[in-house]
Amino acid sequence: MNLILFYHPLASFCWKVQIALGENATPFKGEIVNLADREASARFLDLWPVGKMPVLRDETRDRTIPETSIIIEYLDRYYPGAQPLLPRDEEQRLDARLWDRFFDLYVQAPMQRIVSDRLREPAQRDSLAVSEASATLRMAYDMIERQLAVKSWIAGTDFSIADCAAFPALFYAGTLVAYADDHPLTAAYFDRLCARDSVQRVIADAQPWFHFYPFSEAIPERFLSAPLK
Repeated sequence: MNLILFYHPLASFCWKVQIALGENATPFKGEIVNLADREASARFLDLWPVGKMPVLRDETRDRTIPETSIIIEYLDRYYPGAQPLLPRDEEQRLDARLWDRFFDLYVQAPMQRIVSDRLREPAQRDSLAVSEASATLRMAYDMIERQLAVKSWIAGTDFSIADCAAFPALFYAGTLVAYADDHPLTAAYFDRLCARDSVQRVIADAQPWFHFYPFSEAIPERFLSAPLK
């Protein structure tokens, strides 16, 4: 297999790339990175010393590609499928890139701050930082709701890189700061994402690992067993 994805099934940013690969049925080999294993982590850090997942290795082109948005653009350029994830129209492509970055920066990032805080010793937790991150999520939900009033998918009429970013961001953020009750368009959009085969496969892959998530008690029951309801 010429494409190898170094990833972890529980990692939200890895989901983003897994969804992109799944949308176009792009053949790849998944290699789970166990950073607790010295040999496995050494191999991974040799590829990408930053140490963040996912990383895509293209053996055919002898390229190592980090960073989720860059990986998806790389796939769109060199391994295109029936579903372009970067729209061909320039204006639509800008919108897709904008909302891709929006979900990474204003949903994923504050979500990860809250999760990281839970992992600290109680005496080291920062309630102010958690409060600020929660406020950022609420602001983001409001903006997403307004966008979905005029778009069927987050950046237009077709599924794109932005929607790959949206599902993992909303999945985990929703376990921390709920949005379903007062953001109906966002909740309906999330359900449309859940119905896609690429998303279903990501959830099935993650299910055995969910108990390691620090807020696992907040994961909705429908995601805890296959098939996804």
